[in-house]
Amino acid sequence: MDDLTHFSNAGRARMVDVSAKSETTRVAIASGILRMQPATLERIRSKNVAKGDVLTVADVGAVMAAKHTPDIIPMCHSIALSGVDVAFSEILETDAGGCVGIKVLTTACCVGQTGVEMEALCAASVALLTIYDMCKAIDRGMRIENVQLDEKRGGKSGVWKRGEPA
Repeated sequence: MDDLTHFSNAGRARMVDVSAKSETTRVAIASGILRMQPATLERIRSKNVAKGDVLTVADVGAVMAAKHTPDIIPMCHSIALSGVDVAFSEILETDAGGCVGIKVLTTACCVGQTGVEMEALCAASVALLTIYDMCKAIDRGMRIENVQLDEKRGGKSGVWKRGEPA
């Protein structure tokens, strides 16, 4: 297991010094799911939600979250992002509670000395939270599931993909 680099020798939290690392192209892909009643998904699809076009607002929220990640995650470095992409897809199969879903997939990219995993994860989280916020008046039982890093590329450790052997 890797060392926990966010702690000093004295055991105090610290921001890792990345100044000796080389700049490389870095990419992180994260995803998450928001489960909801089928009628809620239909209202999102038909753009019949009082607060506006839910997925457009969630897309903007995701990009803003990626750009502001170091403002909310204490030990994150400020990164000059070169791109953030957000994609939504519907999950029409119902779960045990009869809920369908929306899946978000976010990709964050930069050329830098440290990765963009937290930016991709923040983007996915805020996209789902934005959908929840815009639809909570019609479906308070929505639930966020499986926010996770799916892939990262770049840096000394190279490529990592969820589900592949380490």
